[in-house]
Amino acid sequence: MILVLDLEITPDYRYLGPEIARLLPAETEYRVFVDDPALPDLDAYDGIVLSGSTATVFDDEYAAWVEPAERLVRRCRDRSVPLLGICFGHQLAHQALGGTVETDRRRATFVEMTADESDEVLAGVEPIVPVLHADLVVEPADELVTTARTDYNDHFCSRHDDAPLWTVQFHPEFTERVEDRPSDWDRGGRTFAESTATRVLENFAARCDERRS
Repeated sequence: MILVLDLEITPDYRYLGPEIARLLPAETEYRVFVDDPALPDLDAYDGIVLSGSTATVFDDEYAAWVEPAERLVRRCRDRSVPLLGICFGHQLAHQALGGTVETDRRRATFVEMTADESDEVLAGVEPIVPVLHADLVVEPADELVTTARTDYNDHFCSRHDDAPLWTVQFHPEFTERVEDRPSDWDRGGRTFAESTATRVLENFAARCDERRS
């Protein structure tokens, strides 16, 4: 069982969390963490996914649920529970482990990344990926190894140097199925046929299977 925690603060934008759960090739449980920031029993799950959000990780306005989410990141690391942070989840994981996130500018389009072969969660993912974000990791956590970059961000994806923890700034769950939902999305001349971003979710589920086995 993989637990998908939705970190979105705006109900109209809570369509990507359920897409993560739908696309994962595994049994899932979905929960809106911002409404109920109770830490889950990690013994009940094979892995945890932290979703994106229109919130900002360093804004004190959201501390009531951001701080518990950061504790969850550290608990998953300490107990070797597989964790995947997507977009806001990527930023939150870095902040939880000592990194720095800053506001840049809004991007809602396809971008091209350069990925390292060392990241098993990025295996089979083509360079063209969809993004919906404004904030960036500018100083990565010491424990997290950068595994992908773009021309505007040096810390676009990462993996932990020891624990089963991975993060991606892009949205592997954002596909043609949801592109007409609220997002200010612009393909920028690209097509979803150029992207295999959903492979991230397949690869993460495989890592969770390995842990259960």
